[in-house]
Amino acid sequence: MSHRRWVTRSVEWGMELIFYAFAILLALFAGGLVMAAAGVSPLEAYGLIWQGAAGSVNSIKETLVKATPLLFAGLSYSFAYRSGLFNIGAEGQIYIGALTGAMAALLMPADTPFLLHLPLSLLCGCLGGAIWGSIAGLLKVGRGASEIINTIMLNYIAIYLISYMVTGPLKDPNGSMPQSAPLPDSSVLPTLLGSRLHYGFIIAIVVAVLMYFLLHRTTWGYEIRSTGLNGQAATVMGMPVRRNMVMVMLVSGGLAGLGGYIEIAGVQHRLLQNFSPGYGYEGIAVALLGNTHPLGNMVSALLFGGMKSGANAMQRVTGASTSLVLVIQALMIIIVVCNRYWFGKYKRQITNWMLHKLEGAQAGAHPGKVSLSKAGGGKNG
Repeated sequence: MSHRRWVTRSVEWGMELIFYAFAILLALFAGGLVMAAAGVSPLEAYGLIWQGAAGSVNSIKETLVKATPLLFAGLSYSFAYRSGLFNIGAEGQIYIGALTGAMAALLMPADTPFLLHLPLSLLCGCLGGAIWGSIAGLLKVGRGASEIINTIMLNYIAIYLISYMVTGPLKDPNGSMPQSAPLPDSSVLPTLLGSRLHYGFIIAIVVAVLMYFLLHRTTWGYEIRSTGLNGQAATVMGMPVRRNMVMVMLVSGGLAGLGGYIEIAGVQHRLLQNFSPGYGYEGIAVALLGNTHPLGNMVSALLFGGMKSGANAMQRVTGASTSLVLVIQALMIIIVVCNRYWFGKYKRQITNWMLHKLEGAQAGAHPGKVSLSKAGGGKNG
């Protein structure tokens, strides 16, 4: 990348960071007004949220635990979104991934070696979510059916299917609760640093980095992003748009399914009814706040995980409902969406002004050089 293009990209990304930071601060301010209206001191509440999220080593570990399933759900939505598809079905894919992974873990012999048992269970969880996600992709390509409607309906089917399985065929014979028998030790994720934090968080980070390289450093990733930007142009260019739609939903579902099994193998250690409090839907918010970028998803998942962890500390001390944190999250998404679709004109104007100033400074030092705005192209890749 040339120096001029690097400067242009730096200015553009800097403006994005400034606007996103402004959106978060504005949401926190608006959330403080809601807290004050509810009779809660905003400064005390935010202090408690910070203490619960990052005030100690244990708080940080708990934040990472809560961020892990959110990151998988966010990556699932982001991957589909980059191709122009809206996968609202991560919640159902999480459930199906947990089911198929748990069935594989429970049906394999108990003496299966750890290095075989856990990877196979993870693979089955991923495959379960992938198959569930591909249903919407096939209906989209074959019948033109909306993937939004189909994935929402598949969510309910998945949730009720798991409810049936843990109260029937997979119910723990030694208990009365709607849950499966405990997973074998060789199929659960080891913990980190003597806490609830498990290796699933490391897997999530690795998956996010791999997804970044897939989307931005491979031919298939270029096809996916081209389809998302303009499907008709991608078709004219000879890209297999219809096949890619199915494959994208397959991968998107697989990401959510993998996150589903990791959640029960790392935290619950058994399949439970309603084990997800809505990770799939929260993942959409994580993806939007992270600009549907794999690396941005890591930051937003940590933010949302910290808020979930800190909300519990706030409730214990002040008695305020954790729903106040949900209000703050909703405000963040609204402001981020406004930033993305309404404030783009102002961001471009400020960016062009800054590039013009830099161009003038460089022109004075090095006469005859090409302008930064012309060299950079003015748009993110």
